[in-house]
Amino acid sequence: MHHSVTVTVPATTANLGPGFDCLGAALTLGNTFRFSRLPSATIEAVIIDVTGTEAERVSRNETNLAYQAFVRLFQTIGQAPPAVHIEIELAVPLARGLGSSATAIVGGLLGANGLAGLPLSQAEIAKLAIAMEGHPDNVVPALMGGCRLAATDAAGQWAIAEVPWHFSVVPVIAIPNFELSTTEARRVLPAQYSRADAIFNMAHLGLLLRGLETGQADWLRAALQDRIHQPYRQSLITGYDAVQRAAGAAGAYGMVISGAGPTLLALTSEDRAAAVAAAMAAAWSTEGISVQTESLRVDRQGAMLSVVD
Repeated sequence: MHHSVTVTVPATTANLGPGFDCLGAALTLGNTFRFSRLPSATIEAVIIDVTGTEAERVSRNETNLAYQAFVRLFQTIGQAPPAVHIEIELAVPLARGLGSSATAIVGGLLGANGLAGLPLSQAEIAKLAIAMEGHPDNVVPALMGGCRLAATDAAGQWAIAEVPWHFSVVPVIAIPNFELSTTEARRVLPAQYSRADAIFNMAHLGLLLRGLETGQADWLRAALQDRIHQPYRQSLITGYDAVQRAAGAAGAYGMVISGAGPTLLALTSEDRAAAVAAAMAAAWSTEGISVQTESLRVDRQGAMLSVVD
């Protein structure tokens, strides 16, 4: 057992257009969590300190998601969770479609696993994280890094594949100054889809995987289309059409909703990334919306655990 561990967890972008609820990629932006055992005589079960982006909005009691994940792992291994001091440094904005909840879940699970002496494997932690989040598209790349596709086998067990991401494909994110809850983003989705829409998404997901692997621009321009979630969510994001047109005109292969939104993700070449970011910001500003843009890379490492003591 260790006294103190630190976990860094990358932000993620989920779905990437046609890969609804099964595909996601880790990004070079992240949150840091430090877990330190408190003395056994401590009255509080948990003490939480938070700094960074929107820190004032994060729960500092037992409802904190990172702490809930921390407790969940100890319950899984049949041990009582120790009293713990959690220090959280935030860089991933909340409720913007960049996997902030996934960083908390993965951070809490890995922190507990580290303090407990690493009793669970990465695959076991992935299973717990998916159960807590409800779907794999954010938590899996947050844990493992890279771009990941997740599906279940005939026995219901998760099969997780790394999707090669060509070095020339650059993700550009535009984060607006408003939120969109995942609950609301799911509420607008239909209960059933046509066979034509299902086939459309299967074809475009297959093409997207090849486009990401090869960096083939024409494949990526076609592949980022979707009929499962984006047509229904676009109306929830003010200025979506204008930002999409601006990104395309500036040289993006295409633009999609990052996770449940409202962050928008464009894929482009390295030489066009700055222009695409500027165009997306300018388009949103004409709608009276301030925006933060970032030209990022895919985080290949995933969550990292280090022992402090």
